[in-house]
Amino acid sequence: MTAPNDRNDNAGVPVPVTPAGASSTAPAEYPPASPAGRGMFGTQGSGDVSGFGGLVRQRKPVEGSPRPYGGYFDEVRDALEEAYPQFGEAIEKVVVDRGELTLHVRPERIAEVCQVLRDDMALRFELCSSVSGVDYLGADERRLHVVYQLTSMTYRRRIRLEAAVSPEAPHLPSVTAVYPTADWQEREAYDMFGVVFDGHPNLTRILMPDDWEGHPQRKDYPLGGVPVEYKGAEIPPPDRRRSYQ
Repeated sequence: MTAPNDRNDNAGVPVPVTPAGASSTAPAEYPPASPAGRGMFGTQGSGDVSGFGGLVRQRKPVEGSPRPYGGYFDEVRDALEEAYPQFGEAIEKVVVDRGELTLHVRPERIAEVCQVLRDDMALRFELCSSVSGVDYLGADERRLHVVYQLTSMTYRRRIRLEAAVSPEAPHLPSVTAVYPTADWQEREAYDMFGVVFDGHPNLTRILMPDDWEGHPQRKDYPLGGVPVEYKGAEIPPPDRRRSYQ
């Protein structure tokens, strides 16, 4: 049986051909992203008959949660509203999901909100344990989200902050002046997602070489890879096996 990516020459012998959509220079290219939420791994024109090519994942919009939230979440919101008069301007929405309280903060206000959360005696979120990035390609115009995990060691509470920016204007104020632990974590979010933290004392790459082009954890970044030899056969890198994007 002839493989989907083979054709027959005049003698009827299968001859391998380049799959549709593949590119010999794919590792150095930035191909257009596959529509988010469709298919499996972004494959197109591969001859895949598994049905995954027609997979459509439904995305529900994230909406604010109604009060009461339950637990200490209402106390945290009330205390922040009292301590921070600009609460209504700075907080886009409050979401309670999977047992977590998330405050969606306007990007330009993130450092101010962190300062109040750390210093107010009714809040006392002294520790920023994590700063990470997420790319919601195709689901949000401001697709690059930065997530801050804050812990109050005084009251044994945890909350999340989330701020969203676009690839065209990926700027956020740095929170290193409030939480020194965010230093290398912001560098990693910059390195992997291209979010620029204004005011960071040394915003340089931390995982990739300084001269690396692009940001590898963005969802439109090419897979790349190197060929691997296994039992006498050569397995091509992922972006050359199919029209992965």
